Amino acid sequence: KRLVIQPYADEKIMLMMRRVIGVASVLVLAASAVDAQEKYPNKPIRMLVGFTAGSGTDFLARTIGQKMSESWAQQVVVDNRPGAGGVIASEILARATPDGYTLIIVSNGHAVNASLFSKLPYDTLRDFAGVTYLADVPNVLFATSSLGLKSVRDLIELVKSKPKQVNYGSAGMGTAGHMNTELFNFAAGIKVVHIPFKGAPEALTNTIGGSVQYGFLPIPVVAPLVKAGKVTGLAVSTKNRTPVLPEMPTVAEGGIPGFDFSGWYGMFAPAKTPHDVKDQLAKEVARIFALQDVNERLLTQGATPHPTSPEELDAFIKEEVARMGKLIRDAGIRVE
Repeated sequence: KRLVIQPYADEKIMLMMRRVIGVASVLVLAASAVDAQEKYPNKPIRMLVGFTAGSGTDFLARTIGQKMSESWAQQVVVDNRPGAGGVIASEILARATPDGYTLIIVSNGHAVNASLFSKLPYDTLRDFAGVTYLADVPNVLFATSSLGLKSVRDLIELVKSKPKQVNYGSAGMGTAGHMNTELFNFAAGIKVVHIPFKGAPEALTNTIGGSVQYGFLPIPVVAPLVKAGKVTGLAVSTKNRTPVLPEMPTVAEGGIPGFDFSGWYGMFAPAKTPHDVKDQLAKEVARIFALQDVNERLLTQGATPHPTSPEELDAFIKEEVARMGKLIRDAGIRVE
């Protein structure tokens, strides 16, 4: 007779234990994933800025990042990627993993670029998820001090008297300053050559030096130089004066009735970032903006905090893309 060997009882037990361990491992991994999500953030956060250090977006990124790091015990690394009016940094974000660990601080240019450029390496509405609106900021019309200008009318008269001899600078194509100046030029009936730079500090430095003669930039970066006499402040872009520079008239008061342009800032994440992560970030920003020291710092810089929900920012950017597109077409603004 042929001998048939049956598995030992302990071998059967081992097979059963392996199956149990396998199921348990799956459950542990699933629980770990849920736990990791609940504990966001559990590693450093990268905060992209499409402009150089010293710009308005950089100021907000570092203000928010510092407080986030203190609160969450995780480092927030501000990553400046200047160039192309913020397009370079936005492209990096669009390709990032949508897990809440790569964010970006943007300004008006994020909406403007959708219409200003014929082709972008991303879709402004499809590839980004709103986190929270951050703040409104007036722009300042400033000029080279050596020109001796005293008012908006002086600037307009200078440009008209010296055709093709006056240039203006901006922090880059599609930025708030670029759009603000182009709309000002259109309203004033003047044509001027645009010289884009990598950021606000570079535009200011070249205005001080006289290689460009004027421009619009956010009040946080311009006001200190106006007060120090490095550049001449001529007007603020909004319909109301700002307490930061209370003596300075508005553009409307300076001779262009109805002129009103406000800069804005927002925080975005890659599309498909989990909603609970975006919501947690939005609530953290609202908490930070409510802190007395942060609130005072923003207000003294002329920025009015206005945090929102992710959904509210998504709705705003959709409307802003459409609004800026119409303004660009009406004013005939083009990228040379």
